[in-house]
Amino acid sequence: MIQRNYSLKTMKSYLSWIKRYVHFHGTVHPRYLGGKEIAAFLTWLAVDQKVAPSTQKQALNALLFLYTKVLNLHLPQIPYYQRPRSSNRLPSVLSKSEVKAILDKTDGIHGLILRLIYGAGLRLSEALRLRIKDVHFERRQLIIRDGKGQKDRVTLLPSSLEPDLRRQIAAVARLHTQDLKQNRGATVLPYALARKYPRAAFDLSWQFVFPSKSVVYDQERNIYYRFHIHETSVQKAFKTALTASGVCRSASVHTLRHSFATHLLEAGYDIRTIQELLGHKSVKTTMIYTHVMNKGGLGVRSPLD
Repeated sequence: MIQRNYSLKTMKSYLSWIKRYVHFHGTVHPRYLGGKEIAAFLTWLAVDQKVAPSTQKQALNALLFLYTKVLNLHLPQIPYYQRPRSSNRLPSVLSKSEVKAILDKTDGIHGLILRLIYGAGLRLSEALRLRIKDVHFERRQLIIRDGKGQKDRVTLLPSSLEPDLRRQIAAVARLHTQDLKQNRGATVLPYALARKYPRAAFDLSWQFVFPSKSVVYDQERNIYYRFHIHETSVQKAFKTALTASGVCRSASVHTLRHSFATHLLEAGYDIRTIQELLGHKSVKTTMIYTHVMNKGGLGVRSPLD
């Protein structure tokens, strides 16, 4: 999976499904299992575990990867297996007043990250992986590198966040200078850039905009490097703010991204533009936000009104 440049989340997910599959069949080696055993496992997920269709599909992809890419085995056709009942679920969206109430209960770096996610339509992982070199104040742009599907894209930089982002980058520069004085200051580089450009990891432009407070020691390279803030700390900050705001809604950090797209649609922006900002491969994915706009039932005015 590393050779194929799979993301860390995908690798963890695939390994988890493969482990569950092996334990489900009594730790028998997958080489001695086949299509019938895969079908039995997938049926168990749907019937007994009641997983969503996307979850079952992810498990199937993990097992197909195991057999075709790792074990180099040709799988016969997988027999029929029970699939979960599919349903078209609408994304959870907050109103502008609800977003404001939640964000008003946040402060510090976590508050800046959450405002950036809502203001630019970012995924949480994209906001945390943002590097200093990809923040363009003059163009009012953010360059999102290696997003979902290993795609780069350009999105907007909210003008109201420019002063806070400049202060954050200045703070990172001071922290980086202190690290360099202690013979540290490296960061993680994508792919093979660390070998191609050995000093790039110590360059300020490659540092994360939201670095972690602690450094990690890399035994293989014999250096200390500083990663970005862990995503769970941002998620906890959002849940705390959600409770404190009094907004009685089921929401997560990703809801801010859904709200960004919906509020742009309500403001009259073109759906193709919103598709580009969000980084969706197909406009059909973006079209789902037209069903949750603040216009009641598909924009129809009730005869009662």
